[in-house]
Amino acid sequence: MKQAKFGTRSIWAGEKEQLAFGATQVPVVHSVSFGYDDMDEWYEVAIGNKEGHIYGRNTNPTVEAFENKIKNLEGAEAATSFSTGMAAISNTLSTYLAPGDRVVSIKDTYGGTNKIFTEFLPRMNVDVELCETADHEAIEAEIEKGCKVLYLETPTNPTVKITDIERMAKAGKAQGAIVIVDNTFATPVNQNPLELGVDLVIHSATKYLGGHADALGGALVGSKELVEKVYHYREINGATLDPMAAYLLLRGMKTLKLRVEQQNKNAQEIAEYLKTFDIVDDVFYPGLEEHKNHDIAKKQMKGFGGMLSFSVKGGVETLRDFLPELQFANKAANLGSVETIVGPSRTTSHVECTPEERAAMGIPEGLIRYSAGIEDIEDLKEDLKQAFAKVEQKASQKN
Repeated sequence: MKQAKFGTRSIWAGEKEQLAFGATQVPVVHSVSFGYDDMDEWYEVAIGNKEGHIYGRNTNPTVEAFENKIKNLEGAEAATSFSTGMAAISNTLSTYLAPGDRVVSIKDTYGGTNKIFTEFLPRMNVDVELCETADHEAIEAEIEKGCKVLYLETPTNPTVKITDIERMAKAGKAQGAIVIVDNTFATPVNQNPLELGVDLVIHSATKYLGGHADALGGALVGSKELVEKVYHYREINGATLDPMAAYLLLRGMKTLKLRVEQQNKNAQEIAEYLKTFDIVDDVFYPGLEEHKNHDIAKKQMKGFGGMLSFSVKGGVETLRDFLPELQFANKAANLGSVETIVGPSRTTSHVECTPEERAAMGIPEGLIRYSAGIEDIEDLKEDLKQAFAKVEQKASQKN
């Protein structure tokens, strides 16, 4: 039988092996340890010669089902999971970087990732070179100087800039670098970095994979050789995914294709709609033809994603008036959920950064991050319209 389509695999992949007692859903296994009466079998499982579970910090049946599902959806050989997306990022970088190593990345990474590059890795005497995201020639020039790791995030958070994955993967591989891509914003529905030559793919499963804003988690997929090294580091580090969170993520992933495709459509329409308002300075979305990296996004993505951002005239003062007026949007520090979520980058993705650091990344203080949900698009557009009208009304009253 040929491999099933993505939507079918998102429902069935990785689950059958973990079903028990005739259940049709993977159970939540809360047991911390797993016992054996056969001492030889226990030993064989403990040393990795036989599949099984020993201790919850290492492996768990519910967690394993989640790992098998994301492995399947990304087309990977292996996967391991983490308590959060940042745990996935920090554990992976810590596994593959040592004092004296060099890492090349981009300036426009998520705020937490940026702090690893600007504060924590330098403490380990790791040389970090952060390049302009869209300047592929500059990135290639830095790669040619040598690097142990090439780390990319595309689309970026929050300005949704795009990096040519295939081109950068070739450049990194030519220098023997391990090429890592954070695929959180795109999801495997829209983008498959492994098919473009990348070694490892990272997800904050908290976002689109779970899709319901009720579970924290992270994932890493790639070759068995590379993933197992990170698994053993995580095993000691202790950043283990909770079984209940794994269950919630599994449940969410069953509707991943449906959700993301609707979010793609909504984000595209919202981006086009925002351009009609005079109060909006700029709109950032790779699905717009005028986006600087639109052609690259079109080449490597099946859909442009549910994330966009836009800046407003009046900056912080305007967003203070505007955001509370939105009725169909949570004002919160999350993204990728079924409901629309909005927030300024200075209090969400890049709260760890100073205004100067945000400015260096091209993030205005008045930038609003907009995570399109799966609501009816006419309601979302009408909500934006009424909120902007109230902002203009307040402005006229002040004058």
